[in-house]
Formats: sequence, structure tokens, C-alpha cells
Amino acid sequence: MCRRRGAILGPMSDRRGPGHIPSVTFLCTGNAARSVIAGAALSQHLPSAVIATAGTFVVEGQPMSVRTRAALASVGLAAPEHRSRQAVEDELRGADVIVGLAQEHVEWVRRELPSLAARTGTLRRLCRDLRAGPESLADRVADLHLDLIDLEDWEEVVDPGGGETPEFERCARDIVALVPVLAAALAAP
Repeated sequence: MCRRRGAILGPMSDRRGPGHIPSVTFLCTGNAARSVIAGAALSQHLPSAVIATAGTFVVEGQPMSVRTRAALASVGLAAPEHRSRQAVEDELRGADVIVGLAQEHVEWVRRELPSLAARTGTLRRLCRDLRAGPESLADRVADLHLDLIDLEDWEEVVDPGGGETPEFERCARDIVALVPVLAAALAAP
């Protein structure tokens, strides 16, 4: 998990006030492509956010592949310090919102860390359903009842793993197109 701006934040109740800096964790399977790309993209749109990435089934400490690096470069992004990290409860607990890149990542949180399911959704669903508004981010996420929704096939950002560079670049373009929508909702007061 790569953390921006240092420490894990405290309990949700401590983070609802004005001027709150959003904390977002992106989840994919190996923390090798999709979550890395999403984290790098969000840092471009919302540089003040605390952004982390992790995976649900990870070999710890691995650098990203040449294909992921090429995909990032193809959309004008980089994550040179990235090393793969397994998602763990203590670190996920600090996130205002946990963003899965596919339904399986949300299902993993529901199964392994059910207390965090209400603030875990797919990137595509959050882009569609999380709205800007005067309420706190915590309240807007809670209003989505993410722990109760049925996950659907349209929510997946296709995993490029096992593919060649063009599949990784296509995945990067998909994510880069979605992230500004999420950033706008996260940046709302």
C-alpha cells in the first residue's frame, strides 16, 4: 500500500469536519496494475488527497511490471516508488472510501472485513452514484448503502493481467477516463 502524506488517519468520526482531506484506498487483486493506475490518476486530479493502493492477493514488495509502467506512461502518469502491498484491516480502516476495481474486490472486503463494507464500492459504481454535495464525504458514502447493493458485471474494470502492453494501455485509458468523475465527488465539501 503506498500512502501519500504519511500517516493513516484516525476513526471516521474524527474526519468529518470542514476542510477534511479525503483518504482513498484503491484495491485490485495483485496491486500490480489497476489499483496502481487509479492511484496515480487520482493523485493528478486531487493532489491533496491521501491515496493508497493495495491488493487482495499479493506478493508483497514487488515492483510494477514493464507493461504497467508502459501503460502509465501512455496516459502521462508514473508511480516510480510503487511496491505491491497486501490489503490489511488496520490500513483500510483509515480510508474514507475503499475503491475496488472489480466486484471481486468489494466481495473480498465484505467477506474479510465486513465492518468496512459500507464504504467499499467499485470505481464504476462510485463514479455513477457518489454525488457532490454539502454533506460530508462520510455521509455521502454512507447514503449509498454500499454494503447492501448487488454487484453487477458492468462494474468491472477489466484486468489486463496476462495480456500484452495494448491491454494494459486500454485498462489505463479506461481508468483515466473514470477517475476525474470520482475526484469531483471526493473534492466536494
